[in-house]
Amino acid sequence: MYPQTKEHMKRILSALFPLVLAFSPLIGWAQQIIYSEPEREDSRRTNFDIIGKVGGNYLVFKNNNSNGAISVYGEDMKLIQRVNLDFLPDHFNSVEFVSYPDFCYMIYEYQHKGIVHCTAARIDGKGERMGPPIDLDTTQLAYSSSNKIYTIAVSEDKQKILVFKINSKNPRNFLFTTFLFDSGLKLIDRHRMPLAMEERNELFTDFLVDNEGAMVFGRFLRSGGNDYVSRVAIVTHPATADSFDVKDIGAGDRLLDEIRMKVDNNNHRYILSGFYYKQKRGNIEGLYSVVWDKNSDSRFKENLYVFSDELRAAAKSSDSNVKMAFNDFFIKHIIIKRDGGYLVVAESLYTTSRGSMFNRWDYMGNPMGPGYGYYSPYYSPYYNPWNRGYMGNAVRYHAENILILSFDKEGNLAWSNIVPKSQFDDDSENQISHQLMNTGGELHFLYNQYERRNLLLNDQSIAPDGKLTRYPTLRNLDKGYDFMPRYGKQVSSTQTIIPCMYRNYLCFAKIDF
Repeated sequence: MYPQTKEHMKRILSALFPLVLAFSPLIGWAQQIIYSEPEREDSRRTNFDIIGKVGGNYLVFKNNNSNGAISVYGEDMKLIQRVNLDFLPDHFNSVEFVSYPDFCYMIYEYQHKGIVHCTAARIDGKGERMGPPIDLDTTQLAYSSSNKIYTIAVSEDKQKILVFKINSKNPRNFLFTTFLFDSGLKLIDRHRMPLAMEERNELFTDFLVDNEGAMVFGRFLRSGGNDYVSRVAIVTHPATADSFDVKDIGAGDRLLDEIRMKVDNNNHRYILSGFYYKQKRGNIEGLYSVVWDKNSDSRFKENLYVFSDELRAAAKSSDSNVKMAFNDFFIKHIIIKRDGGYLVVAESLYTTSRGSMFNRWDYMGNPMGPGYGYYSPYYSPYYNPWNRGYMGNAVRYHAENILILSFDKEGNLAWSNIVPKSQFDDDSENQISHQLMNTGGELHFLYNQYERRNLLLNDQSIAPDGKLTRYPTLRNLDKGYDFMPRYGKQVSSTQTIIPCMYRNYLCFAKIDF
């Protein structure tokens, strides 16, 4: 019987083997990680910006003491070449990239003999410059400044590139100078327009440009010592218009938190969202959203969603009160659906310290405060995530649960869910928080989590119907690599690049889904 049983088992295994191969992607590991080799020049002090996938290669900009270079990696993440950007000046204020399938624009700003230059260079998939740099605009200053004064906004289809500067010498009347370019950097339109500022505490949201070239942003008034927003207006500027169109959308008797915006190009709408509370420094009650219709230039939908006790219980950290469950949440993403619906993603972020507490009102300091002369509302887009202590005290950074709210095309809540996680790190926030990966069928949340005293990269995804899936720990998580998912970038529908540290050297990991 034994020989017959053994032969019988062989036949069964032989029949099953093709099925195992066919279904292995479903039952095995769905992701693959490939690491780049650390480069000698790149350390904790290196600034970097993941440019994206250009010409089939992966490009990363690196800056060491104003020595700019582009590292070009192949599909296997092996270094093809490192191109020193000799045309960059010794001191530059900022560098930004707009990437396309076969090339990218590097838009950089620098000052030379009292003149600030906003200049663009075209870079190919080998990291090499294509033709001479082009000055997009210049500004004369009577003083030397290392502050960035130009802001870049790119449309979703990348066919419109908006460059603008704001002169705030008159705090009651800001002067905008805008330049709208096409994808070939051909100037489409140029305007100089004033924008009346009724109050000194009026601030701006993100600046956006839609696929038709219209500039849009929110203007809001902070009251109560900058604790809350009491008035909101939407500001639009069509590509060929000579002035801004300002529409007050109000907030009723609600006190709003930070305001986030997103363009819905498919349905010609603008989405504005913010948490709200009923009283000054009160508990967050829910989410306030306005869907603005571009064609009719009017409010399409105003939505007020009150957080339920059930959702509060799921969202709160272990030691917090249910009523205070959302007090540390901040909106991180607004994701547009094709049918006009949208998702709002928020994350719990806070710090603790022996010397002080860092609460949401400290986080809410807006970079677009009143100023004089030229200035830009944003910091440089390339990152140096290190050396970020707080007031010299020992600080513990926390990043906990993630909230997802899904609204249908009419602005009504379809479903809500919580991605549970608990992260902290001392004196640094580099390895906490998450990266969002949109593969079309799912939204993946990539984040570090301690498992048996090892910090491992985790993946939880949410489906279009709100179903949450926790995937097995990603494969090829080699020991010694410390991931920084919050600084990662999705480079294709199935690939993302995440920076990591290996023995105090900067390197990058490509994850294929």
